[in-house]
Amino acid sequence: MPAINTGVPTATTAAASPNTYKAALWVVTTLFFMWGFLTCLNDVLVPHLKSIFDLNYTRVMLIQFAFFSAYFVFSIPSARLIDWIGYKRTMVVGLLTMGVGALLFIPAAAVPSYPLFLGALIVLAAGITALQVAANPYVAVLGPPATASSRLNLAQAFNSLGTTIAPYLGGLLILTAAPQTMESVRQMSAEALQAYRIHEASSVKMPYLAIAIALIVLGILIGMFKLPPMPQAERHKNDTAVGRSLWSYRHLVLGSVGIFVYVGAEVSIGSFLINYFNQAEIGNLTPVVAARYVAYYWGGAMVGRFIGSAILQKVRTGTVLGIAALAAATLVCVSMLTLGNVAMWSIILVGFFNSIMFPSIFTLGIAELGPLTGDGSGMLIMAIVGGAIIPVIQGAIADRIGIHHAFILPVICYLYIVYYAFRGSKPASAS
Repeated sequence: MPAINTGVPTATTAAASPNTYKAALWVVTTLFFMWGFLTCLNDVLVPHLKSIFDLNYTRVMLIQFAFFSAYFVFSIPSARLIDWIGYKRTMVVGLLTMGVGALLFIPAAAVPSYPLFLGALIVLAAGITALQVAANPYVAVLGPPATASSRLNLAQAFNSLGTTIAPYLGGLLILTAAPQTMESVRQMSAEALQAYRIHEASSVKMPYLAIAIALIVLGILIGMFKLPPMPQAERHKNDTAVGRSLWSYRHLVLGSVGIFVYVGAEVSIGSFLINYFNQAEIGNLTPVVAARYVAYYWGGAMVGRFIGSAILQKVRTGTVLGIAALAAATLVCVSMLTLGNVAMWSIILVGFFNSIMFPSIFTLGIAELGPLTGDGSGMLIMAIVGGAIIPVIQGAIADRIGIHHAFILPVICYLYIVYYAFRGSKPASAS
């Protein structure tokens, strides 16, 4: 099998046996599932809180803005946390923080208060940020550099398993009641409106309580498990590369932009799907039924990552990434220019081609960083803030020109990824 030079630092084989690495990989993979599940629950929260608090598209996208802004704020502190306490303990801190964030949904629903929901999402996302900053590079260096991208795609496939299950379960557990029309809600008295909001918001309490318990238990279990250390991807006092600025690594900087636009495009599409499929000319589906179709969007990403993990054993990462981005841009254009089933299934199929983008951009971005891998990971994870900014912009566009043609924004995002895949991802040594 031909070797693929991703430039990711090699794990020290003397430190642990291959079986130890495999066990560690499967343990860390459970974390990918959890944050995927929680991230995709936002796609169910968007239409649910939109109807409860009578929000327009711009205001309801503050859900994604609050969630993904946490990546920008907490990524660099999380990278510093790795330097201080290591990868494993940072993962534990992330899980426990996520558990606290999930618990905060209970008082937010009891009031109910849209700002409190946003606050709970920020705490939850802060924990996920620490988890991502630690887990993504850990998986990338947990084995030979030639298969780093393939390995991370495999772990991300279980992330996609979480994103596939979340819309379906979230639709069943959270979107429990038939939504009132906005006209009837606006005609309610103040007392009736408050009672309606409390009743509707209460559906999030049990799901998020169960999630909080699972996260805290998982944090304890990870803390007890012996994960092999990765000294080659950690800072040391005498490292000559430590004094070098991250901004001098062109492929890392351009990769951060790639993560920004990729996450922004993926989240924008996923966030609008339920409302998109609800349109009479597209699917004319109820929110509960539409949520099931959103599962196909994220399920496509799961299937694509399993397939991509095998393809990336043989084909250069940049080539696979560029082809996938071109296909995604084309499919979004098809959905914008058509109606009915064609518009529905072409946008759903984008999920399949989204699959390999994040892990591929990530491994290309941290190539050849050595002891700066943790800091580079922090910079790339910080760029996930694209999931906060781009959906809000698309929401503003949808309020003005309609939801159907607002998808032009993800098209532009995918075209940048095409450029990064074929030109911008080459490290200085490769150039």
